[in-house]
Amino acid sequence: MIDRLSLHARLLLVAAVTGLAALAFAAFGIGQILEGFVMRGVDERLDTQIAILARAVTPDGRLDMKRVVELPGFADSRLGWGWRVRGPGGEWSGGAPVPTLVLGRPHHRDGAPRPGEAHGQPTGRLHGREIDLATPAGTVEISAAAPRRIIDRPLRAAMGPLLLSLGLLALGLAVATWLQLRLGLRPLRTLRLAVAEVRTGGSDRLPVDQPAELKPLVDEVNGLIDQNRAGLEHARRHLSNLAHGLKTPLATLSMRLEREEAPAETRALADQLGERIAHHLRRARSGASAGGQRARTPVSEVAADLVGAVGRVHADRAIDFDLRIDPSLWAAVDRQDLDEMLGNLLDNSARHAGRQVRVSAGPDGAGLRIDVEDDGSGMSEAEQARALRPGERLDESGIGYGFGLSIVQEVSQLYGGGLELGRSEGLGGLLAVLRLPRRA
Repeated sequence: MIDRLSLHARLLLVAAVTGLAALAFAAFGIGQILEGFVMRGVDERLDTQIAILARAVTPDGRLDMKRVVELPGFADSRLGWGWRVRGPGGEWSGGAPVPTLVLGRPHHRDGAPRPGEAHGQPTGRLHGREIDLATPAGTVEISAAAPRRIIDRPLRAAMGPLLLSLGLLALGLAVATWLQLRLGLRPLRTLRLAVAEVRTGGSDRLPVDQPAELKPLVDEVNGLIDQNRAGLEHARRHLSNLAHGLKTPLATLSMRLEREEAPAETRALADQLGERIAHHLRRARSGASAGGQRARTPVSEVAADLVGAVGRVHADRAIDFDLRIDPSLWAAVDRQDLDEMLGNLLDNSARHAGRQVRVSAGPDGAGLRIDVEDDGSGMSEAEQARALRPGERLDESGIGYGFGLSIVQEVSQLYGGGLELGRSEGLGGLLAVLRLPRRA
């Protein structure tokens, strides 16, 4: 789940988790400090009362009441403060009743009172201190206790403003973190736009003026772009050389077939091979003239020219061509390649249409989409798969769409696009969806 999150979301999540954990720890730590501070003051009063009672214990283990002095709060049992002395000579108490305390760990100082807790009635929970005093008659146990609410009440009063302050701090940290991420990740967003510019042909390379952390990545990407451009130029040169190498023998073959009066089907096959070689030769030349950059081709202008040409070819059938293309739509492809792709789609639709062919285009995310529809019989799913399968084309002399569809798919994929076939909902025939990169 986390692997699917963006960097911005991951950093926000980590900052939120660590920030909340730090604030929770701070609230707990500050609460413990405040509790210790308040409890220290209460313990000092309890220890003072215990010290006064200890001086009033006689050697025979009895308590001399004449020497007992009760601090403020211990004399009134309604306040919840109380003390108790229990030894060999008896038991004495003052203030509120003090039950047996559940003592904590022994104090680190010998002879110092130990803390304890108990539940008293009607004062509720008690916090107390206790000491064992050694006398000749035996051990005397001296205890003093105070109601726990004396400690809890100021803590609750202090925790409200504390939590409010921590909440405001958390909000401030969240805003600061968001701003930090927005500013810190801005170079990545700028780099993404630069990559899109390279992809759509708006720029040749990524800008090298980058933060130190991104500069090695930009250098590697620019190196990859240069390597791909060099490889593309090498492939185009190789293709051009191959096309030239085949063109002369094929021309000789065509002349020999004509001279020997070969069957028309054989001569037509040789002509098709010549057209295919000429097609690839034109692509090699257009790629060399473009210098590795994508052109800026107006879709509506190319479509209008092609509709006129295809309409003249099929003038005897009076096909109605419906163009729905925004004149401001431009494709980031070479004009000859767009002529090749859209011309094949229009020719296929015109040959199999009944009376109407519709061409529409518009933005499709970061790219563009060109729909070519007709009112013919369409294609089955099996025929669609065969028409787009690499290396396998339908026979254009029979029923169905010709091999031009596979050419359209191959060329569109070179630009990162593609070709999809389906059924036209409006006209009922074939729907050919051509996707290409868009140039702003």
